[in-house]
Amino acid sequence: MKRTGSLKGLQGVRTLHSAKKRSIPRIQSSTYLDLYMMDKEKERLLQENEKLGMRTNTINKRLRDINREMNELKETDSAKTSANSNSSKHVVSKAEKKEWKKMSLNY
Repeated sequence: MKRTGSLKGLQGVRTLHSAKKRSIPRIQSSTYLDLYMMDKEKERLLQENEKLGMRTNTINKRLRDINREMNELKETDSAKTSANSNSSKHVVSKAEKKEWKKMSLNY
């Protein structure tokens, strides 16, 4: 199930609170409520920013590991191909001599 945060284009949608629109006129006593709501939003965004930083670090570490493993595999593959280039004639001749085993199937 997709969350609304993962849908393309929905991350920038403004809510009534972020657009500073109200259904009723603003009164003086709502200032404390606004301060509280903004403080909670600030805490949430700071936590989200911290999680995003940790996720970025994890992704970068995994990318480094993948690149390192790819380089190791390329090196071993190039070493094998250079070693096999000398003995490739023997491998081809053995493969040519091998025949398929045949058997009949009755239904």
